[in-house]
Amino acid sequence: MDYIAQEMPKAGDTVVVGMSGGVDSTLTALMLKEKGCRVIGVTMSLWDGSIPEIKSDRPMKEACYGPGEEENIDECKKFCATHDIEYHVIEVKDEYKKRVLEYFKAEYRSGRTPNPCIQCNRYIKFGALLDGIKSIDIKYDFFCTGHYAKIVRPESALFSSDKKPCMIATAADISKDQTYFLYRIPSDVLEKVRFPLASMKKSEVFELAHRAGLEAANREESQDFIGEEYFDMLFSDKPSVPGDIIDLDGHVLGRHRGIEHYTVGQRRGLGVAVNYPVYVQSIDAKNNVVVLAPNDALNSSALIADDFVWPGDVEPDGEIDAEVKIRLASKPVKAKIKRYKIEAGDEFNYKGQPYLVKFETPQRAVAPGQSAVLYKDNVIIGGGVIARAIK
Repeated sequence: MDYIAQEMPKAGDTVVVGMSGGVDSTLTALMLKEKGCRVIGVTMSLWDGSIPEIKSDRPMKEACYGPGEEENIDECKKFCATHDIEYHVIEVKDEYKKRVLEYFKAEYRSGRTPNPCIQCNRYIKFGALLDGIKSIDIKYDFFCTGHYAKIVRPESALFSSDKKPCMIATAADISKDQTYFLYRIPSDVLEKVRFPLASMKKSEVFELAHRAGLEAANREESQDFIGEEYFDMLFSDKPSVPGDIIDLDGHVLGRHRGIEHYTVGQRRGLGVAVNYPVYVQSIDAKNNVVVLAPNDALNSSALIADDFVWPGDVEPDGEIDAEVKIRLASKPVKAKIKRYKIEAGDEFNYKGQPYLVKFETPQRAVAPGQSAVLYKDNVIIGGGVIARAIK
């Protein structure tokens, strides 16, 4: 299928730019300003101070949620003042706590591996933030961010429908592509969303930022959801429940300190002594056990995913071929996707219609709670949350 890239903001358009203080969003705002757009900068305020701030002599990594937010906001204010850009801070603390923090804890405590960035993009950056912008009566032509992705529209209707919804396509710089995190944003929201860095390489972004003298170009790049220093503190609202670590035959290898501290595929920090390399193969929340296995036992031939979203809510009308990514860092792999028929006695409580995703080649460490995102011709055609792996 052929797709049409959607027009970018032009001179005279009013554009709201979601800013974090990082180089990508800062350069996005500058580029649009220089293009002749009326630019309005906005930053989400997430930090509520509910976790005591950790003082450390060592520099801590950049994180979305943490006390460093105040410094980021100050940098955004300074940049916008320098470039005559209107600026607002939008408070989304309550929604963030409910949609991201509580989700994050609940998923880990149920033995699943959450993806807070996907949740945040769907409900906060492209949800609560846009609601906040509307609440202060800001009207705009486009909402832009520094994500590496592209908005396209199909030339012909999807599947057997008459719809041609906005869809998300991969960016020019595949090494920085962020489409996996964006797949749940509804097509009607995407109508006004644009990603001005879609056709740029990260190296070009840094070059332009340095040339423009942007302080953001000197900031550390990696950005986690929450600093590892705060992880245990985030889970301190409930006591961890220790349990057994076992092998595939049920032999007890050691004790775990609570299943929320483990994820499928993990090797480090297991605290067991065996004479061969072992990894977390699965987590049984019902029985509070962590199962370890050799690396080759982590392969799966297929998975079942549920809680699916489709561009324009257009579901496929039969089995489809696509490429699937099972985590951000994984390469897309060819797969066949079809509706999964729930058998009598199936103990899984699926959200909506589940789908069976059968890989062309087995995949390692399929983790329930992560997302299976479907691509066709480098465009996202759907995606769901992994419910379980099939060996």
